Amino acid sequence: MDERKQLKKLLLEKSYREGTFTLTSGLTSDFYVDGKQTTLDAEGAYLCGHLLYELIRNHDRKIIGVGGMTLGADPLVTAVSLVSYLEKDPIPAFIVRKEAKGHGTGNFIEGKNNLQPGGTVALVEDVVTTGGTLIKVIERVENEGFKVGLVATIVDRQEGGSEALAGHGYPLASIFTREQLIG
Repeated sequence: MDERKQLKKLLLEKSYREGTFTLTSGLTSDFYVDGKQTTLDAEGAYLCGHLLYELIRNHDRKIIGVGGMTLGADPLVTAVSLVSYLEKDPIPAFIVRKEAKGHGTGNFIEGKNNLQPGGTVALVEDVVTTGGTLIKVIERVENEGFKVGLVATIVDRQEGGSEALAGHGYPLASIFTREQLIG
């Protein structure tokens, strides 16, 4: 079975739920994709990391780092970074905090010392609904002097996130759309 089909199978088994759910955006939905149930699974982490790494590797600009907002992106950025190392094309990971660190360096971004200043980075997320979280991450990353060259997700719920990001000049690449995942 190819990696994309295997990841779809895992997402449907481990992450997809039907019912009534309130999303991060505040919207309610009749389904939920709890991406962390798949991204924190060993096989799921590898498959997500490898498929996102392929998107990054095939991107038209050289990506010098991969990051995202804690907590949803944490396993993804680690998986992509590990896969990139195994592929002999190491891409450092970084994490964007929800709030600036209240002590020490006061950083919003952890791992930025591993990144080339001013370089182009990729941002990843497990599930995108409205794109609000990614827009915050883009602002924080660009305020630190980096360029966002790629925004990618495992699942695009097709609920306005792709359009919102495109409106800010950042097309969204996804492994699956809602339609591809659940029909």
